[in-house]
Amino acid sequence: MQQEVSQSTEQVAQAKDSAEQQNILLIVLISCVATIGGFLFGFDSGVINGTVDGLQLAFNSNSVGTGFNVASMLLGCAVGAFAAGRMADKLGRKTILIITAIFFIISAWGSGVSITSLEFIFYRVIGGLAVGAASVLAPAYISEIAPAQYRGTLSSIQQVAIITGLFSAFVSNYYLAGLAGTSVQELWMGFEAWRWMFWIELIPAVLFLVALLFIPESPRYLVMKTKNEQAKTVLTRLIGSKAATQKLHEIQTSLAADMHEPKLADLLDSKTKRIRKIVWVGIGLATFQQLVGINVVFYYGAVLWQAVGFSESDALLINIISGAVSIAACFITMFMIDKIGRKPFLVLGSVGMSITLAILVFAFSQVGVDEQGTLVIGTMGTTALVAANAYVFFFNLSWGPVMWVMLGEMFPNQIRGSGLAVSGFAQWTANFAITMMFPIMLASVGLAAAYGFYTVCAFISIGFVIKFVHETKGTELEHMAG
Repeated sequence: MQQEVSQSTEQVAQAKDSAEQQNILLIVLISCVATIGGFLFGFDSGVINGTVDGLQLAFNSNSVGTGFNVASMLLGCAVGAFAAGRMADKLGRKTILIITAIFFIISAWGSGVSITSLEFIFYRVIGGLAVGAASVLAPAYISEIAPAQYRGTLSSIQQVAIITGLFSAFVSNYYLAGLAGTSVQELWMGFEAWRWMFWIELIPAVLFLVALLFIPESPRYLVMKTKNEQAKTVLTRLIGSKAATQKLHEIQTSLAADMHEPKLADLLDSKTKRIRKIVWVGIGLATFQQLVGINVVFYYGAVLWQAVGFSESDALLINIISGAVSIAACFITMFMIDKIGRKPFLVLGSVGMSITLAILVFAFSQVGVDEQGTLVIGTMGTTALVAANAYVFFFNLSWGPVMWVMLGEMFPNQIRGSGLAVSGFAQWTANFAITMMFPIMLASVGLAAAYGFYTVCAFISIGFVIKFVHETKGTELEHMAG
C-alpha cells in the first residue's frame, strides 16, 4: 500500500514537471516569435552596410548626402520607438508588433525599387518606424510573458536575434556582391546587387507577420485594460492554473494604487512633480549604448575598412567575422545573465570597450596616405582588426543585450510603455546623431579623433553604471521600484 502511494506521488510530481516543461517550451516559442522582430531590426540596420557604394552611384550623393541616406532610417526609429511605447498601452503589444511587420515588408520592397534619394529616404524612414517599434516592444513583450527566473535569458534572445540579423545581412551582402562582381553591378532581372540586398529582407518580414497571428497578447496589458478573464486564460497557458491565479492577483495589486490609463505624466514623481530617477537611468542606458560608437561599425563597417586600405570584398568579409564574434558574445550573456546579473555585465563591457577603443585610436593614428592618395594602415592593420573584434565582443557581451533587457523590465507596470517610449526615443536619437556625424568626422578630423570620442564615452559609462544602475536580476515585474 505504501509503495502504491509512493508511486502515485511520484507520478503526480512527474506530471507536474511535465506540465512546467510544456509551459516553458511555450514561453520560449512565443519569445522566439517576438524576436523575429529583433532579427529584422538587425537585418534592416546591417543591410545598409553593403549598399553605400550603390547609393552614392545611384543617387549621385556626397558624403553628407550619403550620411543622411544611411541615417534616415534612424529618424523613423526614434519616432517608431516613442510611438510604439505609447500606442502599445492603447492598442496592445501584439497589435503594434503586427503593424511593425507590415512596415518591414513595405520598407524592404520600397528601398530596393527607389530611383531617387527622396524616395529611398521615405521607405527607409518607414523601415525605421518598424525597427524602432521592434527594438522596444520585443524585449518588453518577452519580459511581460516570461517568469522572473528566465526573463534575462529569454530577453537576451532579442540581442542574439539582432546580431543574427546583422550577420545574415552581412553574409547576404557579401554573397550577392560576389555574384554580381560588386554591389553596383547588375545581378538578376536587370537590377543591381544592392537592390537585391534590400529585397532579401522580404522573406523574414513575411514570416514575422504570419507568426505574430498565433501568439497571445501580453497578460499585463490585458489587466491594464481590465480584461482579467482573458489575462487569466493567457497566464494559465503560460504558467499553469494555480500560478496564474496568484500572478493575476499580483498584477492587479501592482496597478490598484494608480488604476488609470497609462500616460506620459506617469513618468513624473507624484510627490516632487519631477521626472522619476528610474526614467533618467533608462535614458542614460539608452544613450550610452550609442555614444560608444557601436553602430558606426555596423552601418559603416565596409566603408571603415576600405578607408584603411582593405578591398570591398575583404571589408564585407571582415563584417561577417565581426557578426560571428557578436553572436558568440551574446550566447555567453544569454546563458549567464540570470546567474551573474545585469550590472556586472555592464561594468565589464564598459571597461573592455574603453581599452579596445583606445587601442583602435592608436592604430588609426598610424594611418598614412600613399602616392595615389589612398589611406594605408600598414602593419597596424592586424592590431586594428583584433581590437575592433574585441570591442564588438565586449559590446555584445554587455551593453548590446543587457541594455534592452533592463529597459524591458526595469520600469513598473504602470509606466513601462511610457518609460520605453522616452528611453527608446533617446536611444535612436543618439544613434542618428552618431551615424550622421561619422562620415563628416571621417572627412574632417579622421578616424583616430572620431574613435577618441567613443573611447571617452565608454570610460564615462563605467561611472554611470556603478553609481546609478540598480540590479534587477530575479525581481518580479510587479516589484520593480519606480
